Amino acid sequence: MRLLRRLARVVGALLVVCVVVTIGVVATGWQAFGKSASGARLDRMRSSARYDDGAFTNVDPMYNDMVGAMAAFTKMSPTAEPEIALPVVNVNAELWKTPPASDLRVTWLGHSTVILEIDGVRLLTDPIFGGRASPFTWVGPKVWYEPPLPLEALPPVDAVLISHDHHDHLQHSTMARLVHHDTTFVVPLGVGAHLEYWGAPASRIVELDWGQTHDVNGVTVVSTPSRHASGRHVFDQMATLWTSYAIKGPRHSVFFSGDTGLFAGMKDIGAEHGPFDVVMVEVGAYSQYWPDWHIGPEQALLAHEWLRGTTFMPIHWGLWNLAAHGWTDPVERVVREAERKDIKVIIPRPGESLEPTTLKVQDVLGPKLLTTPWWPPLPFDPTPVVSTRVPGVSPEPDPRVAP
Repeated sequence: MRLLRRLARVVGALLVVCVVVTIGVVATGWQAFGKSASGARLDRMRSSARYDDGAFTNVDPMYNDMVGAMAAFTKMSPTAEPEIALPVVNVNAELWKTPPASDLRVTWLGHSTVILEIDGVRLLTDPIFGGRASPFTWVGPKVWYEPPLPLEALPPVDAVLISHDHHDHLQHSTMARLVHHDTTFVVPLGVGAHLEYWGAPASRIVELDWGQTHDVNGVTVVSTPSRHASGRHVFDQMATLWTSYAIKGPRHSVFFSGDTGLFAGMKDIGAEHGPFDVVMVEVGAYSQYWPDWHIGPEQALLAHEWLRGTTFMPIHWGLWNLAAHGWTDPVERVVREAERKDIKVIIPRPGESLEPTTLKVQDVLGPKLLTTPWWPPLPFDPTPVVSTRVPGVSPEPDPRVAP
Protein backbone atom coordinates (compact mmCIF):
# COMPACT_ATOMS: atom_id res chain seq x y z
CA MET A 1 0.00 0.00 0.00
CA ARG A 2 2.87 2.34 0.82
CA LEU A 3 4.34 1.74 -2.66
CA LEU A 4 0.97 2.40 -4.29
CA ARG A 5 0.60 5.67 -2.40
CA ARG A 6 4.04 6.78 -3.54
CA LEU A 7 3.23 5.80 -7.12
CA ALA A 8 -0.06 7.73 -6.92
CA ARG A 9 1.79 10.82 -5.69
CA VAL A 10 4.29 10.56 -8.56
CA VAL A 11 1.53 10.11 -11.13
CA GLY A 12 -0.41 13.01 -9.59
CA ALA A 13 2.65 15.25 -9.73
CA LEU A 14 3.23 14.36 -13.38
CA LEU A 15 -0.40 15.12 -14.19
CA VAL A 16 -0.09 18.51 -12.50
CA VAL A 17 3.05 19.27 -14.51
CA CYS A 18 1.30 18.22 -17.74
CA VAL A 19 -1.69 20.44 -16.94
CA VAL A 20 0.54 23.42 -16.13
CA VAL A 21 2.59 22.94 -19.30
CA THR A 22 -0.58 22.59 -21.39
CA ILE A 23 -2.07 25.75 -19.89
CA GLY A 24 1.20 27.58 -20.56
CA VAL A 25 1.33 26.42 -24.17
CA VAL A 26 -2.28 27.39 -24.82
CA ALA A 27 -1.85 30.74 -23.10
CA THR A 28 1.25 31.71 -25.11
CA GLY A 29 -0.36 30.72 -28.39
CA TRP A 30 -3.91 31.88 -27.70
CA GLN A 31 -3.79 35.13 -29.68
CA ALA A 32 -1.89 33.47 -32.52
CA PHE A 33 -4.51 30.75 -32.86
CA GLY A 34 -6.96 33.38 -34.09
CA LYS A 35 -10.76 33.36 -33.95
CA SER A 36 -13.53 31.21 -35.34
CA ALA A 37 -16.08 32.76 -37.69
CA SER A 38 -19.56 33.60 -36.45
CA GLY A 39 -22.66 35.57 -37.42
CA ALA A 40 -22.93 36.92 -40.96
CA ARG A 41 -19.40 35.74 -41.79
CA LEU A 42 -20.32 32.16 -40.90
CA ASP A 43 -23.54 32.45 -42.91
CA ARG A 44 -21.51 33.42 -45.99
CA MET A 45 -19.23 30.45 -45.46
CA ARG A 46 -22.19 28.09 -45.20
CA SER A 47 -23.51 29.32 -48.54
CA SER A 48 -20.30 28.27 -50.32
CA ALA A 49 -20.44 25.22 -52.56
CA ARG A 50 -17.20 24.08 -50.92
CA TYR A 51 -18.60 24.15 -47.36
CA ASP A 52 -20.08 20.97 -45.96
CA ASP A 53 -20.95 19.97 -42.39
CA GLY A 54 -18.77 22.59 -40.71
CA ALA A 55 -15.71 22.34 -42.93
CA PHE A 56 -14.44 23.28 -46.37
CA THR A 57 -13.57 20.54 -48.84
CA ASN A 58 -11.34 20.06 -51.84
CA VAL A 59 -12.70 19.08 -55.23
CA ASP A 60 -10.31 16.12 -55.04
CA PRO A 61 -9.61 14.56 -51.62
CA MET A 62 -6.00 14.58 -50.40
CA TYR A 63 -3.90 11.54 -49.59
CA ASN A 64 -1.66 11.32 -46.49
CA ASP A 65 0.72 8.60 -45.39
CA MET A 66 1.18 9.72 -41.78
CA VAL A 67 3.49 6.84 -40.86
CA GLY A 68 5.73 7.50 -43.84
CA ALA A 69 5.70 11.23 -43.14
CA MET A 70 6.82 10.77 -39.55
CA ALA A 71 9.50 8.30 -40.61
CA ALA A 72 10.82 10.76 -43.22
CA PHE A 73 11.64 13.31 -40.53
CA THR A 74 13.94 10.77 -38.90
CA LYS A 75 15.99 10.72 -42.11
CA MET A 76 16.56 14.41 -42.75
CA SER A 77 18.77 15.38 -45.67
CA PRO A 78 22.29 16.36 -44.53
CA THR A 79 21.73 19.60 -46.44
CA ALA A 80 18.29 20.39 -44.97
CA GLU A 81 19.67 23.63 -43.47
CA PRO A 82 22.06 26.11 -45.15
CA GLU A 83 25.63 26.01 -43.87
CA ILE A 84 26.40 29.40 -45.39
CA ALA A 85 24.93 32.88 -45.05
CA LEU A 86 22.46 33.40 -47.85
CA PRO A 87 23.11 36.35 -50.21
CA VAL A 88 20.24 38.50 -48.98
CA VAL A 89 19.60 41.75 -50.83
CA ASN A 90 18.63 44.47 -48.37
CA VAL A 91 15.86 46.34 -50.14
CA ASN A 92 16.70 49.99 -50.79
CA ALA A 93 13.84 52.31 -49.82
CA GLU A 94 14.63 54.41 -52.91
CA LEU A 95 13.34 51.55 -55.07
CA TRP A 96 9.72 52.41 -54.37
CA LYS A 97 10.09 56.00 -55.59
CA THR A 98 10.43 54.84 -59.20
CA PRO A 99 7.68 52.70 -60.71
CA PRO A 100 8.87 49.72 -62.80
CA ALA A 101 9.47 50.74 -66.40
CA SER A 102 7.66 47.62 -67.59
CA ASP A 103 4.75 48.11 -65.16
CA LEU A 104 5.56 44.69 -63.68
CA ARG A 105 8.06 44.10 -60.87
CA VAL A 106 8.40 41.34 -58.27
CA THR A 107 10.38 41.56 -55.04
CA TRP A 108 10.75 38.20 -53.30
CA LEU A 109 11.26 38.43 -49.53
CA GLY A 110 11.43 34.65 -48.95
CA HIS A 111 8.96 31.75 -48.75
CA SER A 112 5.69 32.98 -50.32
CA THR A 113 6.11 36.68 -49.48
CA VAL A 114 6.24 38.79 -52.62
CA ILE A 115 5.78 42.49 -53.22
CA LEU A 116 4.09 42.58 -56.61
CA GLU A 117 3.88 45.83 -58.56
CA ILE A 118 1.52 45.43 -61.48
CA ASP A 119 0.04 48.14 -63.69
CA GLY A 120 0.33 50.87 -61.05
CA VAL A 121 -0.87 48.74 -58.12
CA ARG A 122 1.29 47.37 -55.30
CA LEU A 123 0.25 44.07 -53.69
CA LEU A 124 1.79 42.00 -50.88
CA THR A 125 1.32 38.23 -50.74
CA ASP A 126 1.32 35.99 -47.63
CA PRO A 127 3.48 38.39 -45.58
CA ILE A 128 6.19 36.98 -43.32
CA PHE A 129 8.59 39.43 -41.67
CA GLY A 130 10.81 37.24 -39.52
CA GLY A 131 9.98 34.89 -36.66
CA ARG A 132 8.96 31.25 -36.61
CA ALA A 133 6.50 29.20 -38.64
CA SER A 134 4.58 28.56 -35.45
CA PRO A 135 2.03 30.13 -33.09
CA PHE A 136 4.80 30.31 -30.49
CA THR A 137 7.96 32.39 -30.17
CA TRP A 138 9.99 29.61 -28.55
CA VAL A 139 9.38 26.58 -30.75
CA GLY A 140 8.97 25.91 -34.46
CA PRO A 141 11.10 26.40 -37.59
CA LYS A 142 13.37 29.46 -37.43
CA VAL A 143 14.02 31.76 -40.37
CA TRP A 144 17.43 31.46 -42.04
CA TYR A 145 17.88 35.23 -42.36
CA GLU A 146 16.40 38.48 -41.14
CA PRO A 147 13.78 40.13 -43.38
CA PRO A 148 15.39 41.76 -46.44
CA LEU A 149 12.88 44.54 -45.85
CA PRO A 150 11.86 45.33 -42.25
CA LEU A 151 8.12 45.63 -41.83
CA GLU A 152 8.65 49.19 -40.61
CA ALA A 153 10.14 50.03 -44.02
CA LEU A 154 7.34 48.45 -46.05
CA PRO A 155 6.06 50.94 -48.64
CA PRO A 156 2.32 51.61 -48.87
CA VAL A 157 0.54 48.64 -50.42
CA ASP A 158 -2.88 48.74 -52.03
CA ALA A 159 -3.83 45.26 -50.84
CA VAL A 160 -2.48 42.30 -48.90
CA LEU A 161 -3.41 38.92 -50.37
CA ILE A 162 -3.64 35.93 -48.02
CA SER A 163 -3.91 32.44 -49.49
CA HIS A 164 -4.86 30.51 -46.30
CA ASP A 165 -4.46 30.58 -42.55
CA HIS A 166 -1.54 28.20 -41.89
CA HIS A 167 1.12 29.81 -39.70
CA ASP A 168 3.74 30.01 -42.46
CA HIS A 169 1.35 32.15 -44.54
CA LEU A 170 -0.71 33.99 -41.94
CA GLN A 171 1.78 34.74 -39.19
CA HIS A 172 0.39 36.38 -36.07
CA SER A 173 3.54 38.34 -35.19
CA THR A 174 3.50 39.93 -38.65
CA MET A 175 -0.23 40.44 -38.98
CA ALA A 176 -0.61 41.96 -35.50
CA ARG A 177 1.44 44.88 -36.84
CA LEU A 178 0.25 44.87 -40.43
CA VAL A 179 -3.46 45.13 -39.52
CA HIS A 180 -2.80 48.72 -38.46
CA HIS A 181 -1.53 49.70 -41.93
CA ASP A 182 -3.89 51.60 -44.21
CA THR A 183 -4.47 48.81 -46.70
CA THR A 184 -7.08 46.26 -47.77
CA PHE A 185 -6.84 42.60 -46.84
CA VAL A 186 -8.10 40.16 -49.48
CA VAL A 187 -8.58 36.73 -47.91
CA PRO A 188 -10.48 33.46 -48.41
CA LEU A 189 -13.80 32.87 -46.65
CA GLY A 190 -13.52 32.77 -42.87
CA VAL A 191 -9.98 34.14 -42.59
CA GLY A 192 -11.32 37.62 -41.88
CA ALA A 193 -12.30 36.45 -38.39
CA HIS A 194 -8.61 36.12 -37.48
CA LEU A 195 -7.80 39.58 -38.81
CA GLU A 196 -10.65 41.27 -36.96
CA TYR A 197 -9.61 39.50 -33.77
CA TRP A 198 -6.12 40.94 -34.22
CA GLY A 199 -7.37 44.48 -34.82
CA ALA A 200 -8.14 44.94 -38.52
CA PRO A 201 -11.28 47.02 -39.20
CA ALA A 202 -14.02 44.96 -40.86
CA SER A 203 -14.29 47.67 -43.54
CA ARG A 204 -10.79 46.81 -44.79
CA ILE A 205 -11.33 43.04 -45.04
CA VAL A 206 -12.56 41.47 -48.29
CA GLU A 207 -13.42 37.76 -48.07
CA LEU A 208 -13.76 35.82 -51.30
CA ASP A 209 -15.08 32.45 -52.32
CA TRP A 210 -13.58 30.72 -55.35
CA GLY A 211 -14.62 32.55 -58.49
CA GLN A 212 -15.28 35.85 -56.76
CA THR A 213 -13.30 38.98 -57.58
CA HIS A 214 -12.15 42.24 -56.02
CA ASP A 215 -11.02 45.34 -57.88
CA VAL A 216 -7.85 47.03 -56.60
CA ASN A 217 -7.55 50.35 -58.43
CA GLY A 218 -8.11 48.81 -61.85
CA VAL A 219 -6.38 45.47 -61.19
CA THR A 220 -8.74 42.52 -60.75
CA VAL A 221 -7.93 39.97 -58.06
CA VAL A 222 -9.71 36.66 -58.67
CA SER A 223 -9.95 33.95 -56.03
CA THR A 224 -9.19 30.73 -57.90
CA PRO A 225 -9.23 27.13 -56.62
CA SER A 226 -6.33 25.35 -54.97
CA ARG A 227 -5.88 21.91 -53.44
CA HIS A 228 -4.81 22.29 -49.84
CA ALA A 229 -6.21 22.76 -46.33
CA SER A 230 -6.42 25.22 -43.44
CA GLY A 231 -6.20 25.32 -39.67
CA ARG A 232 -4.28 27.06 -36.89
CA HIS A 233 -4.73 24.47 -34.14
CA VAL A 234 -6.00 20.94 -33.59
CA PHE A 235 -9.71 21.76 -33.46
CA ASP A 236 -10.15 24.11 -36.44
CA GLN A 237 -8.95 21.96 -39.33
CA MET A 238 -10.54 22.94 -42.67
CA ALA A 239 -12.63 25.60 -40.92
CA THR A 240 -11.61 28.36 -43.36
CA LEU A 241 -11.13 28.33 -47.12
CA TRP A 242 -7.80 28.24 -48.99
CA THR A 243 -7.22 29.84 -52.38
CA SER A 244 -4.90 30.81 -55.19
CA TYR A 245 -5.14 34.14 -57.02
CA ALA A 246 -5.27 35.26 -60.63
CA ILE A 247 -4.18 38.90 -60.69
CA LYS A 248 -5.17 40.69 -63.89
CA GLY A 249 -4.30 44.26 -64.84
CA PRO A 250 -4.83 46.22 -68.06
CA ARG A 251 -1.38 45.17 -69.38
CA HIS A 252 -0.13 42.29 -67.26
CA SER A 253 -1.34 39.23 -65.41
CA VAL A 254 0.20 37.11 -62.65
CA PHE A 255 -0.79 33.85 -60.97
CA PHE A 256 -0.04 33.22 -57.28
CA SER A 257 -0.61 29.64 -56.11
CA GLY A 258 -0.49 29.90 -52.33
CA ASP A 259 -0.11 26.27 -51.22
CA THR A 260 -1.48 23.55 -53.44
CA GLY A 261 -1.19 20.07 -54.78
CA LEU A 262 -1.62 19.40 -58.48
CA PHE A 263 -5.23 19.21 -59.68
CA ALA A 264 -6.88 19.13 -63.07
CA GLY A 265 -8.73 22.41 -62.42
CA MET A 266 -5.48 24.29 -63.08
CA LYS A 267 -6.20 23.79 -66.77
CA ASP A 268 -9.51 25.58 -66.30
CA ILE A 269 -7.81 28.49 -64.51
CA GLY A 270 -5.37 28.82 -67.39
CA ALA A 271 -8.14 28.69 -69.98
CA GLU A 272 -10.30 31.28 -68.20
CA HIS A 273 -7.70 33.67 -66.79
CA GLY A 274 -4.44 33.02 -68.65
CA PRO A 275 -2.07 33.54 -70.22
CA PHE A 276 0.03 34.87 -67.34
CA ASP A 277 3.22 36.90 -67.63
CA VAL A 278 4.47 35.28 -64.44
CA VAL A 279 3.29 32.13 -62.69
CA MET A 280 4.37 31.86 -59.05
CA VAL A 281 3.86 28.34 -57.73
CA GLU A 282 5.12 26.78 -54.50
CA VAL A 283 7.99 24.32 -54.97
CA GLY A 284 9.26 23.52 -51.45
CA ALA A 285 8.26 21.49 -48.37
CA TYR A 286 7.13 18.52 -50.44
CA SER A 287 7.14 14.77 -49.92
CA GLN A 288 5.91 11.65 -51.62
CA TYR A 289 4.09 10.97 -48.35
CA TRP A 290 1.83 14.04 -48.68
CA PRO A 291 1.72 14.45 -52.48
CA ASP A 292 -1.55 16.40 -52.58
CA TRP A 293 -0.64 19.05 -50.00
CA HIS A 294 2.40 20.46 -51.79
CA ILE A 295 2.92 20.12 -55.51
CA GLY A 296 6.68 19.48 -55.79
CA PRO A 297 9.09 21.06 -58.32
CA GLU A 298 8.35 19.03 -61.45
CA GLN A 299 4.59 19.17 -61.03
CA ALA A 300 4.86 22.92 -60.38
CA LEU A 301 6.24 23.33 -63.89
CA LEU A 302 3.48 21.12 -65.26
CA ALA A 303 1.04 23.45 -63.51
CA HIS A 304 2.84 26.39 -65.15
CA GLU A 305 2.07 24.86 -68.55
CA TRP A 306 -1.56 24.20 -67.66
CA LEU A 307 -1.91 27.77 -66.39
CA ARG A 308 -0.48 29.12 -69.66
CA GLY A 309 2.44 30.90 -68.04
CA THR A 310 5.25 32.75 -69.80
CA THR A 311 7.83 32.95 -67.00
CA PHE A 312 7.94 30.72 -63.93
CA MET A 313 8.98 31.93 -60.46
CA PRO A 314 9.29 29.41 -57.60
CA ILE A 315 7.93 30.38 -54.18
CA HIS A 316 7.44 28.62 -50.82
CA TRP A 317 11.11 27.79 -50.34
CA GLY A 318 14.35 29.34 -49.09
CA LEU A 319 13.32 30.63 -45.65
CA TRP A 320 12.50 27.73 -43.31
CA ASN A 321 13.13 24.03 -43.03
CA LEU A 322 9.62 22.58 -43.35
CA ALA A 323 10.39 19.16 -44.84
CA ALA A 324 13.10 16.48 -44.92
CA HIS A 325 14.61 17.37 -48.31
CA GLY A 326 17.71 19.50 -48.88
CA TRP A 327 17.23 23.26 -48.84
CA THR A 328 18.40 23.67 -52.45
CA ASP A 329 16.57 20.60 -53.77
CA PRO A 330 13.48 22.59 -54.92
CA VAL A 331 15.38 25.02 -57.16
CA GLU A 332 17.84 22.44 -58.48
CA ARG A 333 14.91 20.32 -59.59
CA VAL A 334 13.07 23.35 -61.01
CA VAL A 335 16.11 24.28 -63.12
CA ARG A 336 16.53 20.73 -64.40
CA GLU A 337 12.86 20.38 -65.32
CA ALA A 338 12.69 23.86 -66.87
CA GLU A 339 15.57 22.99 -69.18
CA ARG A 340 13.84 19.77 -70.18
CA LYS A 341 10.56 21.57 -70.87
CA ASP A 342 12.03 24.77 -72.35
CA ILE A 343 10.38 27.01 -69.73
CA LYS A 344 11.77 30.42 -68.76
CA VAL A 345 12.53 30.69 -65.03
CA ILE A 346 13.46 33.47 -62.61
CA ILE A 347 14.90 32.63 -59.20
CA PRO A 348 15.55 35.90 -57.33
CA ARG A 349 17.76 36.16 -54.27
CA PRO A 350 15.91 37.02 -51.05
CA GLY A 351 15.10 40.71 -51.31
CA GLU A 352 15.90 40.97 -55.02
CA SER A 353 13.59 42.98 -57.31
CA LEU A 354 13.13 41.89 -60.92
CA GLU A 355 11.09 42.99 -63.91
CA PRO A 356 10.36 39.60 -65.52
CA THR A 357 9.20 40.82 -68.92
CA THR A 358 12.46 42.71 -69.60
CA LEU A 359 15.02 40.15 -68.38
CA LYS A 360 17.57 38.73 -70.79
CA VAL A 361 18.54 35.07 -70.71
CA GLN A 362 21.56 34.19 -68.57
CA ASP A 363 23.19 31.17 -70.21
CA VAL A 364 24.59 29.72 -66.99
CA LEU A 365 22.76 26.55 -66.03
CA GLY A 366 20.63 26.42 -69.12
CA PRO A 367 19.17 28.49 -71.94
CA LYS A 368 15.99 29.33 -70.04
CA LEU A 369 17.31 30.53 -66.68
CA LEU A 370 16.78 34.30 -66.56
CA THR A 371 18.70 34.90 -63.32
CA THR A 372 22.19 33.95 -62.20
CA PRO A 373 22.26 31.00 -59.75
CA TRP A 374 23.11 32.20 -56.26
CA TRP A 375 22.71 29.00 -54.23
CA PRO A 376 25.51 26.43 -53.76
CA PRO A 377 25.56 23.40 -56.09
CA LEU A 378 24.55 20.59 -53.74
CA PRO A 379 23.42 17.04 -54.49
CA PHE A 380 19.65 16.67 -54.52
CA ASP A 381 17.10 13.90 -54.16
CA PRO A 382 15.07 13.51 -57.39
CA THR A 383 12.31 11.35 -55.86
CA PRO A 384 9.16 12.49 -57.67
CA VAL A 385 6.03 13.91 -56.08
CA VAL A 386 2.99 12.50 -57.88
CA SER A 387 -0.36 13.90 -56.81
CA THR A 388 -3.33 11.57 -56.65
CA ARG A 389 -6.56 11.69 -58.67
CA VAL A 390 -5.11 13.76 -61.52
CA PRO A 391 -6.11 12.26 -64.90
CA GLY A 392 -3.08 11.50 -67.03
CA VAL A 393 -0.68 12.06 -64.11
CA SER A 394 -1.70 9.84 -61.19
CA PRO A 395 -1.60 6.06 -61.42
CA GLU A 396 -5.07 4.83 -62.38
CA PRO A 397 -6.56 3.38 -60.33
CA ASP A 398 -4.55 4.75 -57.41
CA PRO A 399 -4.34 2.02 -54.72
CA ARG A 400 -3.41 4.55 -52.02
CA VAL A 401 -6.71 6.41 -52.12
CA ALA A 402 -10.03 4.93 -51.11
CA PRO A 403 -12.72 5.34 -53.79
